[in-house]
Amino acid sequence: MNRFSVLLIAATLTSAGNAWAEDAACDTVKLGDPGWSDIAVTNGIASFLLDGLGYKAQSQTLAVPIIFAGLQKGQVDVFLGNWMPAQQSNYDKFVASGEVDKVAQNLEGTEYTLAVPTYAYEAGVKTFADLDKHADKFGKKLYGIASGSPANESIKQMIAADEFGLGDWKLVESSEQAMLVQVGRAVKRDQFVVFLGWTPHPMNVQYDMKYLKGGEKYFGDSGQVNTLARKGYAAQCPNVGKLLSQLRFTQDMENSIMDQVLSKQASNDAAIKAWLKANPQVLDGWLQGVTTRDGGDGLAAVKARL
Repeated sequence: MNRFSVLLIAATLTSAGNAWAEDAACDTVKLGDPGWSDIAVTNGIASFLLDGLGYKAQSQTLAVPIIFAGLQKGQVDVFLGNWMPAQQSNYDKFVASGEVDKVAQNLEGTEYTLAVPTYAYEAGVKTFADLDKHADKFGKKLYGIASGSPANESIKQMIAADEFGLGDWKLVESSEQAMLVQVGRAVKRDQFVVFLGWTPHPMNVQYDMKYLKGGEKYFGDSGQVNTLARKGYAAQCPNVGKLLSQLRFTQDMENSIMDQVLSKQASNDAAIKAWLKANPQVLDGWLQGVTTRDGGDGLAAVKARL
C-alpha cells in the first residue's frame, strides 16, 4: 500500500466522525418562528452561525401550535422558543410524550405574564385579583398577542372560568407589535392598560411597567426557554445537534439586540452581527467541537464572517 492510499484511508476514517458524515437532509435547517422579537433574535443568531458553517438556515413563520405539530411531523427541524411554563400543555403533549426532543435549555430567569404600567400598579393594581376592581379604567380589555398562542389560551381559560372576576372581560388578540402600539398609546395618555408582558424584551426598557402576581396557576412563576428538535434530529445531524446543545443566551444579550432593532437603529441581522463583533468570546463556547459542513474549523469560519 503506497503513501497516498494510506493518507486517503486516514482521511476517510476521520471524516466518518464529523459533519461530512451527516445526512444530506442536514444541509438546510428549518427553524420555527412564532413572530416574536426575542425568537427573531435567537433564530437570527442561529442562522448567522449555521450560514457561517456552510448550512442553509430557513425560518418558517408559524403559530406555536403549528410549530409543535411541524416538529412532530418532521416539517420543522428546530424551535428555539419553547417558553416554559407558558407552553406546558404543548410540552406535555409532544415533548414529555417522546414525540419531540428537548435539546437544551437556552435561557433562564424569564417572566411571562400579565403586566401593567407602573402608575396603574401604584394605584392598586398589583395582582390578577385587583384587575376587576378597576374594570372601568381598563375598559374590561386584556391585550394579548397572536391568536393561538399559549398565553392567549391561558387568558381565555381565565375568562371562561370567571377567574379573578374576569368573566365579562374581553381578550384583544393581535400581533406583538400591535399590542405594544396599544400599550404605547395608553401610556402617553396615562390610561390604564393590562397586557401580556415578558422578559427578555425591550418593552421592559421602553415602558415603566410591573408584572402582576397571582396568575401562577396559568402562567407559572419564573421560567426558562428550551431548544426543541424533531425526534432523532440531533442523531441524524450530529454537528448541528452539537451546536444547538451548546447555544445559551442571556437576557442582557437579547434585550440589547432587540432594543437596537425596535428603536430602528439597525436591522435584526446588523444588530446581531454588531453584538457578536463586540462579544466574540461567546463563539468559543457555542462552537466548541463544531465543524463546518465540510469538516473544517467551525470557529474560524464563523469568526471570518465577522
